[in-house]
Amino acid sequence: MKKPLSFIRRFVLQTGRKMVRLSIWWHLAAGGLLRILLAAYGIWQDANFEVSYTDIDYHVFTDAAEFVSLGKSPYLRHTYRYTPLLAWILLPNIYVSVHFGKVLFIAFDLFTAAMIYEVLRVNGHPTQISIICSGLWLYNPLPIAVSSRGNAESLMTFLVLITLQMCNKRDLKVAAILYGLAVHTKIYPVIYAPSIYLYLGLGRFLKASTYRQKLKALFQPNKDQVTFVRVSVATFAVLTGFFFAIYGWPFLQETYFYHLTRKDIRHNFSVFFYLLYLCAEEAYVSWINLSLFLPQILLLIRASFTYFYSLPFCWFLCTAIFVTFNKVVTSQYFLWYLSLLPIILPCLKLSLSKGIFLLSLWFAGQADWLLPAYYLEFEGKNTFIYIWLAGLVFFFIQVYILSVFIGSYNHTSGQKNALKKSQ
Repeated sequence: MKKPLSFIRRFVLQTGRKMVRLSIWWHLAAGGLLRILLAAYGIWQDANFEVSYTDIDYHVFTDAAEFVSLGKSPYLRHTYRYTPLLAWILLPNIYVSVHFGKVLFIAFDLFTAAMIYEVLRVNGHPTQISIICSGLWLYNPLPIAVSSRGNAESLMTFLVLITLQMCNKRDLKVAAILYGLAVHTKIYPVIYAPSIYLYLGLGRFLKASTYRQKLKALFQPNKDQVTFVRVSVATFAVLTGFFFAIYGWPFLQETYFYHLTRKDIRHNFSVFFYLLYLCAEEAYVSWINLSLFLPQILLLIRASFTYFYSLPFCWFLCTAIFVTFNKVVTSQYFLWYLSLLPIILPCLKLSLSKGIFLLSLWFAGQADWLLPAYYLEFEGKNTFIYIWLAGLVFFFIQVYILSVFIGSYNHTSGQKNALKKSQ
């Protein structure tokens, strides 16, 4: 009896072989051209229309870089809540061209696509499958629009994927340095720490059959685990200490602590936004903010301990959980797990029709939310309750899709491959 083909294999067979026969370099060039053309159009739109194409955050980055060029703190720019490293990297925006940052973010968007291809090849997937999966990022309208508008998320997607690649190759010191850099740049990759720790003790954790053996494997780290923890913590500490010495408390507050106590009551995709909006003036709102981390933490721990043997699937699942259950969710956050989605597709037993249905459902959930959000933002109508209801629908759509992915993932094969790697 023939085994059912995975979603991506059916996609390859039904869309023909002409595109996939082209080199990955050809696709990277085509993807780069699309992004450059869109960025060029954005310059024209900014000059001729009231509604700006360029992301508001890009202006924040540029203003922060200007303060740095004057020898001042980037945190003098209101709403700059990023590592100073980003402002430093964008100094050419001041000295060379204001558009330098967009070109840089587009380049990292292409590096992300290249890393998707490389991760799949290292994990043993055929060239054609790897090119198709990379193309799902390269030709995806969302990352194309985000990078060409000047949003910096492509820096994070690249850092996460190259860290994953180095972990897969067991190049632990490089992986640890990259991981420390990623967490310093934006704090959310800290959610991968438990799965990395467990993955580096792969053989012992998979073979442990009793609770005593599992506890022993957990609290008696091997050489790889110790190396990774020391190097990654040292990298994070050096970078953080360096910038703290220069910019002091505002650096820690704006880059890290702000996100723990953030009270963002503007409409967003989060299922919790309306709760925070209604309680914005209450004294106990800070406790609500902190309590909303609990569902994330519990689910992340469960996912890490269940799927650590397959880092690509585990990281995708953890990222999707983190975003779905977060108290603030914007379109850019979706890129965090969309960049990991192509590398797990070949391991999912999904039919083409089921894959298209799930994709359509995901986009429909967003469209349902965007309609009342438009009327609130541009027409000034009170549609908060409708936005919240649409957010609930989208939340359950995401949870349903995750449940389908978990049920479709080849767990047995993943564990067998993990055991082979550990031997």
